[in-house]
Amino acid sequence: MPGVEKRDAEVEGELRWAKFEAEALPQMPDLFRIAMWLVRERAEAEDLVQETLTQALQSFHRYEAGTNVRAWLMTIMYRTKSKRQRAAGRIRLVDDAEERIAETVAFEPSIAQVLSDDEVLAALDRLPVQFREAVVLSDVEEFAYKEIAEVLQVPIGTVMSRINRGRKLLRSELAVFANKYGIGGGNDNRQASGAT
Repeated sequence: MPGVEKRDAEVEGELRWAKFEAEALPQMPDLFRIAMWLVRERAEAEDLVQETLTQALQSFHRYEAGTNVRAWLMTIMYRTKSKRQRAAGRIRLVDDAEERIAETVAFEPSIAQVLSDDEVLAALDRLPVQFREAVVLSDVEEFAYKEIAEVLQVPIGTVMSRINRGRKLLRSELAVFANKYGIGGGNDNRQASGAT
């Protein structure tokens, strides 16, 4: 009975779409925000989100209801981005910059509380991409370490290391900026010693 099978397939497709619409589509703003961090261009970010959602819909039968759909979608988006980079031939070899950067971070300066959002975003933008991704997924998107490890496809230990180093670098960036404008701890000490 081909007509019955066709109707069953249509009903199944409609149910899958309804579930997808309820679970995945509300995540679009978060997906777009992260896509902008990843690719830095609005049109490319929109394409990445669209491709991510298309792939998610095609494999929605694999999604386990009740799990973190946001993390599932982010994983698809990161994999999609990686595939696009490979297809474009833009793979770059990276040495262990994490270790070199970690050796140069000697202290954790305090951060002035009067910095604007734009200044914080600019400082975050100056971080190396692997640290920025980990900090954004942890501190902005509030993913658990395990979820970040799945999204980035790295071990949990690497995630914890990148978050720790990323936060240190971000503090340093913000402290340098704050000190330039006389709102950090460094200038306060010099002013206090000059007054005596």
